[in-house]
Amino acid sequence: MKETVFGAVRISEHVWWVGAADWNVRNFHGYLTDRGSSYNAFLIVDEKVTLIDAVKAPFTKEMLDRVASVIDPEKIDYIVSNHSEPDHSGGLPEVIAAVKPEKVFASVIGAKTLAAYYGELNVTPVKTGDTISIGSGNLAFVDTKMLHWPDSMVTYYDADKLLFSQDAFGMHLAGSMMWADEYDKSLLEYEARKYFANIINLQAPKVLALLDSLPGLGLDIQMVLPDHGPMWRTQEDIAWILSLYRDFAEQKPRPRALVAYATMWHSTGILATAFAEGVRSAGVEVHLADLAENDRSSIMTHVAYSGLIAFGAPTMNNQMFPAMADTLCYVKGLKPQNKLGFAFGSCGWSGEGAKQISAELEAMGVEQPEKFIQVKYMPTADELTAIRDCGKRLAEQLLEKCK
Repeated sequence: MKETVFGAVRISEHVWWVGAADWNVRNFHGYLTDRGSSYNAFLIVDEKVTLIDAVKAPFTKEMLDRVASVIDPEKIDYIVSNHSEPDHSGGLPEVIAAVKPEKVFASVIGAKTLAAYYGELNVTPVKTGDTISIGSGNLAFVDTKMLHWPDSMVTYYDADKLLFSQDAFGMHLAGSMMWADEYDKSLLEYEARKYFANIINLQAPKVLALLDSLPGLGLDIQMVLPDHGPMWRTQEDIAWILSLYRDFAEQKPRPRALVAYATMWHSTGILATAFAEGVRSAGVEVHLADLAENDRSSIMTHVAYSGLIAFGAPTMNNQMFPAMADTLCYVKGLKPQNKLGFAFGSCGWSGEGAKQISAELEAMGVEQPEKFIQVKYMPTADELTAIRDCGKRLAEQLLEKCK
């Protein structure tokens, strides 16, 4: 062990955290990470010294520095890549060249993906049920295909009873505190909800299947160590995040509404406010979001948590306003389920916007009990009353659906 600028953090008897905090990242392939993120990597010091995952390429030296604070990096025997996305594998080529491990392990698809990214790295493929001995303990691998990439897997270390869960059960949250129990629960819930909505929601059925299969795997899990954000070290917190994931994945209707809109000369914004007032008057919590001030990942977070989703935009150049098209394309790809929906908008003459929004909601499988509303130029008092009443009726239907 030597003194380095970046030190490792001891996790358990044999395991050290050797990752990096990315305090300043704000855009994670279209996802607003306003609290930064972290890239968690782990060093197991057993008879076979093993590195679990790597970090984003710019943080490789920092990770190796942390390893060096525990052991000479050249003593690393094995590397396990649970997920080949570059935020966890970007540093792998440099690390492999520096430490020359005996073996690198990844899922069958992971081995192919790493080769596609970085060329031949001589990766040994593993699958569910495979185990390797590293001395006092064994590593067991579980394929979690499409959670959230085809290559995804998790690794269990039985000596210290740890589950290295790659992107599952994580969140984008940079911090100097390592453990979930050191953070306020409301912050953890929001960031976990946002992460699930924007990263995992598309694969919600597979999440439920994984959660249902965990008891049958017979794993005594004392800690869950994701690749992003704080880690879970108490049984209470592990049960809490697993329960939260089940809740997210079931996508049951909630008595909550989102009204997201774009507006040019305030006409659509006025309609949005009137619709939201109708929702509120029925006793349903409503969130109003102007797309000029709210990014798509924030909108998707509210979509996932709302039983009623309303989208409004003006018509521009015979199309819905571009910001709305961008947002709906993003939301559609994440496949939200069990929603009531509504489309509205304003126009000067051609009037395609609200109709196109309604078509996008239909393509998502969103139920639309009310026909879209579109006004010309500025809404009249009667039109505002009509859209307010529409919001009230839909909110009442949502309350019935939630019973």
